[in-house]
Amino acid sequence: MMRFSFVAALAAGFLGGACAAAPAYADFRACVEGLAAEAQAHGVSAQVAQAATRNLTFNPDVLEAERSQPEFTTPIWDYIAALVDDERVADGRAAMAKWQRWFDVAERRFGVSPYVIAAIWGVESNFGQNFGNKPVLQSLASLACSNSMRPSYYHREFLAAMEIVNEGGADPTHFNGSWAGAFGNTQFMPSVFLRLAVDLDGDGRRDIINSVPDALGSTANYLHRSGWVPGLPWGFEVKLPPGFAGRSNWRAKQPLAAWAGRGIVHIDGTPLSGGGAYGLFLPAGPRGPAFLVSRNFNAIYSYNAADSYALAIALLSDRLRGHGPIVTPWPTNDPGLSRAGRREVQRLLIQHGYDIGGKIDGVLGHKTQDAIADFQRRSGMKPNGRASQSLLAALRSR
Repeated sequence: MMRFSFVAALAAGFLGGACAAAPAYADFRACVEGLAAEAQAHGVSAQVAQAATRNLTFNPDVLEAERSQPEFTTPIWDYIAALVDDERVADGRAAMAKWQRWFDVAERRFGVSPYVIAAIWGVESNFGQNFGNKPVLQSLASLACSNSMRPSYYHREFLAAMEIVNEGGADPTHFNGSWAGAFGNTQFMPSVFLRLAVDLDGDGRRDIINSVPDALGSTANYLHRSGWVPGLPWGFEVKLPPGFAGRSNWRAKQPLAAWAGRGIVHIDGTPLSGGGAYGLFLPAGPRGPAFLVSRNFNAIYSYNAADSYALAIALLSDRLRGHGPIVTPWPTNDPGLSRAGRREVQRLLIQHGYDIGGKIDGVLGHKTQDAIADFQRRSGMKPNGRASQSLLAALRSR
């Protein structure tokens, strides 16, 4: 989860700090020592600062991850297929039943749909099953002390993470998360945790790692503070009239009457009616699915600023609510695969003698992609390393 809001106490004066100039990797140790000193100057104890940074090493993998984020590099139909599948819907409904009391508490306190909260939980950590395995402090130090895209941003996040450790909000030896430093059930960046995390279960601590109620409440508070309107749908699928010439611009909201006047109707053909302002979202162009989205879509987008991510959360929330999948097919003749399909691809690749570089988990790392590309090349297919329906069919037929 990438965010651009920072703790007020950390926001001032850090741009000129030890790592703002993106020093070379050779200066990593000196940069980390400068960060530790800066953390102490802002209230972190010397013992905590030294213990937390003493053994930090540079991890180049996080720089590669920063430059290949799936929200921006994966075809939308592949992205949605992997995140909004029947398996995640079933797991989500089970999780909502188990934690119903706390979903209800979060909804009463913050007015946010429990289905959207659950969708974020499901996409961010698979309902608490995968928090990420990268040490948060190492990742943030590597991004702050290098030529990353936003070293000053990660600089501030590192200091925020140090404050969390200092307050006892995380054990540095088990403080793991994503490549970017997001952590916990719903993957908050450290500065966002300090600003918006809540103690929903009332035990006196804000803990989104070990407390599901706190994670649900904190996510609800985030969306509430991002402008969530209680009772307003995020949006809905629509049908465009033949020859529609409008463009996708979901931020430009207009009354439903204006869209109805342009010939747009609900996906089932019924006329648009009601109040509220909505923007047109064409994630794959006019030949693909079309949506009208409300300001609540904006709130979801703020959680991770990517169109594909916001749509995945929105569609998963609808499925958790009991709605069916979208009606309009994606404009591709080779659709993407669910996680079950991706796991089958990995199993078949292993049967064909390939090393996928890890366990069969549906996560397509570099070795899996390389194996796919080699199989495609040997099979006369375009060697793009993409897991798709045509690839799965080819693997099954060999």
